[in-house]
Amino acid sequence: MRVAELINDYRTLQLHISQQLASVSMGNVQLEGYRVLAQSSAAAQRLLATGFTSMPIEDQGSDPEMEKAQLRQVILDASVRRFQAHKIYLRVAAAKRWVINRNELLARSSKANSQVREVDQLLRQELDSITDHTIFSDLRQADSRAGLWVSEDPPLAAIQLWINNSRN
Repeated sequence: MRVAELINDYRTLQLHISQQLASVSMGNVQLEGYRVLAQSSAAAQRLLATGFTSMPIEDQGSDPEMEKAQLRQVILDASVRRFQAHKIYLRVAAAKRWVINRNELLARSSKANSQVREVDQLLRQELDSITDHTIFSDLRQADSRAGLWVSEDPPLAAIQLWINNSRN
């Protein structure tokens, strides 16, 4: 049941990411907000293209123990995918707000340079606030509020280790 919940969240996040990206026209990638959108789009595509990867499981001797180990790996993989998709979604949402605010300022006045710099600074602050710890905490709190069973979910350290190992 937990695997289905995690994968459903992942799927929903991917849909929201694609909807957010489709509703924004890409501009000059020299500007940070557009660069974030382009990077997020590429990251979402890579995440979708990544297949399930499992770590070698030592033969535990009994089938039930082997099944538990495999299930823990599936939960870890699904948790990592949801975590990464949520991170991408938050970055896309921040960049989309930046695009909207920047375009509104530029439409009102061609001399909005100081206000545009403020919008740029706000984007940097939002992106800096998207940390692994806040993402993990937000997801855990949402699951707990929904009454979902989270005791078998991997800790943040396991998610970070999995992500770091998959990059190498």
